[in-house]
Amino acid sequence: MPRTSGSISADGGQRRASYQRVRSRETKRSLVAAAMALWRTNGYAQTTVADICRAAGVSRALFYFHFPAKEDVLFEVGLASTRAARSTVQQQIRGEYDLEDVILRALRSLERSMARNPRDLIVETILEGYRHEQRILTGDEDAHADADMFGDLFAKAQADGKLASDVDVAHLSRLAQMHVSEGVRHWAMGGFGGRSFADVVSADIGALISGFDTRSRNT
Repeated sequence: MPRTSGSISADGGQRRASYQRVRSRETKRSLVAAAMALWRTNGYAQTTVADICRAAGVSRALFYFHFPAKEDVLFEVGLASTRAARSTVQQQIRGEYDLEDVILRALRSLERSMARNPRDLIVETILEGYRHEQRILTGDEDAHADADMFGDLFAKAQADGKLASDVDVAHLSRLAQMHVSEGVRHWAMGGFGGRSFADVVSADIGALISGFDTRSRNT
């Protein structure tokens, strides 16, 4: 049966929309990459939106289409690191897994990502994360599912009997993420000395999990 002009037009519209989405994602990635390169070289405070636009080869209008402000690029950088760690978690729980070992592997992934950036930039990223969290709590902004590093892990661990059935896994995940954020900040400020970020924070989260699990199983 021949295709009608209407179906051809619809297909063309879908292809254009798909192409535009791809271009939009590429532009956003280009802006983030340009910003990171400038921040590593010139520092965060000294880099302007105009600098980022010139480096990415886009207009200021296009920048503001993707990001309300320079700080939102910083938040996107933090989300990218969290997504990578979350991806590590999801890969590890596809087969047999040890709960604390998965956490350690995810945090090592995050530590490798952090090691590529200046420490003052890492501190700024964490502070921007706190500002976004405040806006979420006041209802000014929606929560980002990508920011939940351990939710999938704790839910699966509970389903697999590695956590007690009445542990509030959502609350546990939020507390674990707080340990990560504060751990990143202290690590970036030199608070851990020569100790590994991943080793310190995974041990802290392990103690947190043990406390939740023990309390639930004993009640």
